[in-house]
Amino acid sequence: MSRPSTDISLYDYARLTLRPGSELNAVGVYSFFHLSALQKASRLANERHTAQQRQALARAAMADEAFALHFLEDAYAAGHIAGSWGDASQRQGTHDYYNQNGLEVFTWSNGGQSVVLMGDANLRPEDASVAATAVRRSLEQVLDAATGSGNAFAYTPDAVAELNNFDICRNKTLPDRAPGTGPRPEDVRFFEATLRETPVPGLGPGLGAMPRFRSEVGPFIGLAGSIDARWVDGGFVASQGWGGFVGGLDLSVRAGFGLDGVMGEAGDGLVYASVGFRTDSPSSNRFGAQVASGGNLGAAIPARSGLALRLRMPFYVVPGDLLLLAPLYLVNPSAYTQVAVRAANGGLIPWESGWSTAIGRFQFVLGREIGVTLYGLSGRDQLIAPGGPDTGVGQFVSFKSTMFEIPILEYRPYRAFSTNQSSSVVFQLFAAADVPHGGSVNFPRGSAAPPLHTVWSIGLRLVFDWRYYY
Repeated sequence: MSRPSTDISLYDYARLTLRPGSELNAVGVYSFFHLSALQKASRLANERHTAQQRQALARAAMADEAFALHFLEDAYAAGHIAGSWGDASQRQGTHDYYNQNGLEVFTWSNGGQSVVLMGDANLRPEDASVAATAVRRSLEQVLDAATGSGNAFAYTPDAVAELNNFDICRNKTLPDRAPGTGPRPEDVRFFEATLRETPVPGLGPGLGAMPRFRSEVGPFIGLAGSIDARWVDGGFVASQGWGGFVGGLDLSVRAGFGLDGVMGEAGDGLVYASVGFRTDSPSSNRFGAQVASGGNLGAAIPARSGLALRLRMPFYVVPGDLLLLAPLYLVNPSAYTQVAVRAANGGLIPWESGWSTAIGRFQFVLGREIGVTLYGLSGRDQLIAPGGPDTGVGQFVSFKSTMFEIPILEYRPYRAFSTNQSSSVVFQLFAAADVPHGGSVNFPRGSAAPPLHTVWSIGLRLVFDWRYYY
């Protein structure tokens, strides 16, 4: 929770985070569950139980404390210290930016000495050692309360023996505690001892607030430009069995919904559709084995252009199943949401989860994306088919084709985002099938058209992707 002003004290800030009805926050949730752990531990020191009852109570106390410590550690992550406010994409984007880039912070106990902290996946050993001091002190308090040693926590007979069942995933604010288990004035010293070493959080909206960043979450429009090269297994005519290379350029507009990294760096819930223009170079292989001339005239596959369409979305078991399961949302929204979240995190078998490394992010994406290019819409393309062994006369053949392209593996070395824009560079390994249709002979007139067959290819694409989120 961000600070409302610069002159707020730790005591007042802690009261603000703990107040029933306050928005859920790291310090408040830590204190809520740490208090439950201390209260259960006090019963261990002051009551007689059977061995089984004592074990159950001890397990419940330590489970509450373990859950609490997650949020105490969050208080040392730069992305949390910067303050959480704004819409969901700004909260996540700001969180990710400062965790990756670090933040200079001061603690409540010593405002004159600063330290730079990272956070979450970017945690360094020195960051962990800073947080460890508070974690150790918090655990010591629970152990002292359980044994009744030292300046132990006051006995709380009303503390329940079971795990604290407050669900932070289904609530947005802190609740009132059960009668007899609320914080007492004498309990404040325990929280002060732990929290005074935590970093001072950033200010809320207004003057002095830390700059905000936006993650790739929400609806967007964008532009994508790509350049690719692919190896083809031959030409469209059966006798053209020698391979070659084709280069391509693509420029398209996109619209979709971003869910990048919502559940972590491994997740990918990106959904978009795009339409654009694609142009291909002539293939490097010739239309006949004995043909040496270069350029478009001698190529087995001539230079072409076409309408490029593309669709991307995650899937649960088989590609496209989220569309087929869409009616489930009308009957059981919760079940469909669970399926969609699982799909975004790699599917039922999470083999398509992203893999973040120091040099970029890798992801196996087979089935998540399909591209379709419609060649010859403005007029049929033409190729030269080699002549038969009897006549030796070549044919000028008009045709159209549809290329289906499926990315297999992605590598993203670069991504940047600001308050409402993002840009990234992506390398894609892809496979394609170019299916011809509608072949007819222009010359010599009256001759039968040769059978045309599918051209298979595999290639590498470099994509520059720019998005504007709104």
